[in-house]
Amino acid sequence: MEALWTSAVAVIGTVLGGVMTHVFQRRAARENEVFSRAESLRQERIAAYSALAGALEDFRKVQGDRWYRRQEDRNGEPYKEAMREGHIRRAAARQALFRVKLLAGDPELIAVADRAFEATRDTARARDAVHRDELFAAASAAIEAFVEAAAPSVQ
Repeated sequence: MEALWTSAVAVIGTVLGGVMTHVFQRRAARENEVFSRAESLRQERIAAYSALAGALEDFRKVQGDRWYRRQEDRNGEPYKEAMREGHIRRAAARQALFRVKLLAGDPELIAVADRAFEATRDTARARDAVHRDELFAAASAAIEAFVEAAAPSVQ
């Protein structure tokens, strides 16, 4: 009889051990999946946010060149080329902005990104050198504000 009880306890212990191992492995697998998804999203956000900041800086630089070329000769080929380059850079910045909008999940961050894009786009509308400097400073500040607003979401 004692051997029967010993065998029963051994079987019950083995079954309970298997069940507990299964439960803990499933939990660990779920936690690992959640962590992996969060880390993947964080990496995607870092790439998207830095791509937008870089694209906006490139766009801002080209907008400055466009402004100078317009002052030199509004009908000249250098101005037309600067306009074409501005359109290319604007499209690249918009693409980066769309990616941020897809990944951000934070309406306030998206609004800050939109303001940075608009401020950068508006730099080509400067009336004179003083206005140009104001618009370029505002665009630079808006890009910086975006980077600062995005940083906590990728920490």
